[in-house]
Amino acid sequence: MTDAIWRMIAIEEHSAAMNMGIDEAILEGVRDGVSTATIRFYRWKPSAVSIGRFQGILDEVNMERCKAAGVDVVRRITGGGAVYHDFEGELTYSVIAPQSVMPKGIRESYGLICGWVIAGLGMLGINAQFAPINDITVEGKKISGNAQTRRDGVLLQHGTILYSIDSSAMFSLLNVSKEKISDKAISSAHERVTSVCAVAPGTSMKALYESMYKGFCEGKSIAPGTLSNTEAIRAAELSKRYASDSWNSYR
Repeated sequence: MTDAIWRMIAIEEHSAAMNMGIDEAILEGVRDGVSTATIRFYRWKPSAVSIGRFQGILDEVNMERCKAAGVDVVRRITGGGAVYHDFEGELTYSVIAPQSVMPKGIRESYGLICGWVIAGLGMLGINAQFAPINDITVEGKKISGNAQTRRDGVLLQHGTILYSIDSSAMFSLLNVSKEKISDKAISSAHERVTSVCAVAPGTSMKALYESMYKGFCEGKSIAPGTLSNTEAIRAAELSKRYASDSWNSYR
């Protein structure tokens, strides 16, 4: 990775549509050469379900239960599967940068960025490993999932760090096959997935964020910053699309 000055946007809380709008607005700014490489941390308020770029929303999400629970639903521009983003249980990051400053290979770029997550977890005494192509595990259990897209010479990767797990909510809001439910899906999930609270009890969300911030800063030239006015206006415009049925339900 060549030298780059990274803008670091401190943790924010936004709706699902706005979070996705901000990511794409920054991507457009980097594409146009008016925004620098950016790292941002955020949470989803209210809690949300996001689906991958190529998924069908009705196949993946119980829309009635999401509506009743006040849970947002949004389609990402990255691939991958449906994810429940619990406001109380997750920290999310995004990395948006010119492809020229990142490894060319998909696996290598995932490995680099996931290494920043692993560094942050290490500051909490958590020994995590990169599990190609896009997961991070602790003792074989997934603690972070990540997704990536590349367009117009720009790489966007965002990922989750699980702080705690609400399996009952997750299985209530996502459409899970009867076969998986009958196979003790919630028990199976606990066997495959872990969280910061499970492996480092007593860690606060604040401590997790601070360690991630430091982990992502290591070895880089960092300039703390915020969205530009142009990015903020464009993010608000894009958020309307991300909140629309035509975008979320088109497949």
